[in-house]
Amino acid sequence: MADAPRLRQGVGLLSVVALGMGLAVGVSIFSVIAPATALAGPAMLLAVVLAAVPMFIIAVTYAFMGSALPTAGASYEWPRRFLSPATGFMIAWLRIVGSVGAMLILALVLTRYVSMLTPVPTKPTMLAVFALVFGLNLVGVALAARVQTLLMGALVVLFVVFALWGAPSIKPAAFTPFMSEGWDGVLAATPLLIGLFFGIEAATEVGDEVRNSRRAIPIGVAASILSAMALYLMVAGVAIGVLGPEKLAASETPVLDAAAVFMGHKVAGPLIVVAAVLAIGKSLNALAMVFSRYLYAMARAGALPSALARIHPRFHTPHVALAVAFGFCCLGLLAPMNLTALFLAVNVPTLLKYGATCLAAV
Repeated sequence: MADAPRLRQGVGLLSVVALGMGLAVGVSIFSVIAPATALAGPAMLLAVVLAAVPMFIIAVTYAFMGSALPTAGASYEWPRRFLSPATGFMIAWLRIVGSVGAMLILALVLTRYVSMLTPVPTKPTMLAVFALVFGLNLVGVALAARVQTLLMGALVVLFVVFALWGAPSIKPAAFTPFMSEGWDGVLAATPLLIGLFFGIEAATEVGDEVRNSRRAIPIGVAASILSAMALYLMVAGVAIGVLGPEKLAASETPVLDAAAVFMGHKVAGPLIVVAAVLAIGKSLNALAMVFSRYLYAMARAGALPSALARIHPRFHTPHVALAVAFGFCCLGLLAPMNLTALFLAVNVPTLLKYGATCLAAV
């Protein structure tokens, strides 16, 4: 076994941060601002901070576990080792179903955004997106991680441009009264916003491939959640200040509508579509990396056929697990595109995963 190919450690600290933000800062930032503002008014900014509190607790747990026992497919390995093999097996399979649902959601929304610029067929485009993402991850984790970092950097640049361009158009009166809906509104909006931070722990799932993982994972997880919160507050603050809470609450495309006020529709449309495609693309890339590691970890532990634990002799990636994950996503294209059912398929396993990891840490 000493001569057998091993997973290559191609993920550095910057990529750990990009992986966490890659899954967390996705499609939600373009949609959840409006309903949260409808519930809390300008105080939805306070609700964002409150929503981060439980995720900080989970982040500390993941940072501890990622430092103590870095491993591929951590959400399977930790419950399997410290709770029971059956618990790890159940969590992993729920996460596999959830990962298929998440990949379908992201590919579907990405296709719809691309269609705003040029008409494209929905399911063939989704299939092409899956092929591109899994092909990238097959070639090597270092390349996939670099692409992730570049996409995340480009998205941050676009949001900073949005904030700086929009800052002069902010009306201070839009923030008064700040607690227009009282604490009831803030507390009602907080659960809605917790989902903004889901996936912040993504790098722990590729622990075997993180360089200096015992240090990089804790620092990276902490930096991810702080950076994501700052980004959300910046974008939401500009959107509220430019549109006002009433118009923002009624908007179906809040970031786009806010950008159109100070950029004009001709500039705002393509810019926000590009930002959305970058946000969703990096989430897909991170999710494909994480998804395949569940299958790899289960096969390595003997819970799935050993073929899934094979590592490509040249690229040092779990190529069979990547191919099977790609196959699951292709099969998912045959299912009806019901976003409500898909969101449930994603969120319920995620919450169970967090609970199992916390118990494993205890």
